[in-house]
Amino acid sequence: MLIEPMPAEAVEIAHKQVSLAAEDLDGNAVATLVLELAEAWGVPALWEQVCRPLLAGLSGRTAAEVVVEHALCEGVRVGLDVHRREPGRSLPTGGVLLAGAEKEAHSLGLQALAAALREQGRGCLNLGPALPWSALTSAVYRARPHTVVLWSQTPVTGRAYRLVRFARDFARLRVYGAGPGWIEPLTAPVAHLDSLPRAVAACLAGVPGRDAHHIRYGSVPYR
Repeated sequence: MLIEPMPAEAVEIAHKQVSLAAEDLDGNAVATLVLELAEAWGVPALWEQVCRPLLAGLSGRTAAEVVVEHALCEGVRVGLDVHRREPGRSLPTGGVLLAGAEKEAHSLGLQALAAALREQGRGCLNLGPALPWSALTSAVYRARPHTVVLWSQTPVTGRAYRLVRFARDFARLRVYGAGPGWIEPLTAPVAHLDSLPRAVAACLAGVPGRDAHHIRYGSVPYR
């Protein structure tokens, strides 16, 4: 999926404005800026050129940095969650299931993907962070998606062998690992999504000619 990049000057201004709001611990200001930037440039450009670099630049080595990081994360989360939502109207899940890997506390990447899909008029089932493998299996049986995207932020939760085994248990599913936690190679039938545009494109591709609500899975034990 191609995106129009933000001009360098706009990126520089956005970095300064969002950074200052986070340093002031003003989550509402961060959320407002995120909304404005998303409307102006789209979520993929906002995430790749503003949010990801700013989040990566906070090492969290000091108490002050930890507080700023939390303010930034919360503001970004709220802004992304509000973007393109219409009160009283929810988009169908479209056969896409998003979740954080087991014991993974971070989920901003999932929020960004969900917001980017809403920009395209598509919904998803976002189950948030730290979903146990057994619960992910249960969710697949209940929601019958065609695409699953599992987010991992750190190598502690990015258990590549486990995701590959899960994908092999559900041969009809398209399974992807997203986020920087998958440092071990993800082998077929799993693929790694290393950017938000790639993740959006993968989710929009779907399964041609097949209604996700009619997909059936065999009996797979919870693991």
